[in-house]
Amino acid sequence: MNRRRQKKLTRSLVSAATFDEGRRVALLLRAGAAPATADGDGTTPLYAASVQGAADIARRLLEAGAPPDAESAGLGAEGTPLCAAACWGHTETVRTLLAHGADPNLREDHGDGWTPLEWATAGPHPETAAVLRAAGAR
Repeated sequence: MNRRRQKKLTRSLVSAATFDEGRRVALLLRAGAAPATADGDGTTPLYAASVQGAADIARRLLEAGAPPDAESAGLGAEGTPLCAAACWGHTETVRTLLAHGADPNLREDHGDGWTPLEWATAGPHPETAAVLRAAGAR
């Protein structure tokens, strides 16, 4: 697949994940969109789904090969998927990410930022924090 087509698919996949368009995500993945690739702004599809609390889309992306701990770098979309979901109290998305191997103690910003538990606690999102603690978050 040529680079231009791949960039277009990636941009479309991030958009579909952002707007919780599950059917469109499935179509784009079948068309060859890479679930692990960030768009031109640096936003990964998994981060976009996680910040929106789209647990089904996050699961689909993870099953298609999106790495659970890959940091997004887009303006206003910096950090890990787990930190994004925890920050907004998206408990089901947190569960999905943890079930697919997300590290509950990984600090965002390349190790210099907050942990998912710190985001959930600051939220405050006690149910999300409890799920993270049960997964070994400190």
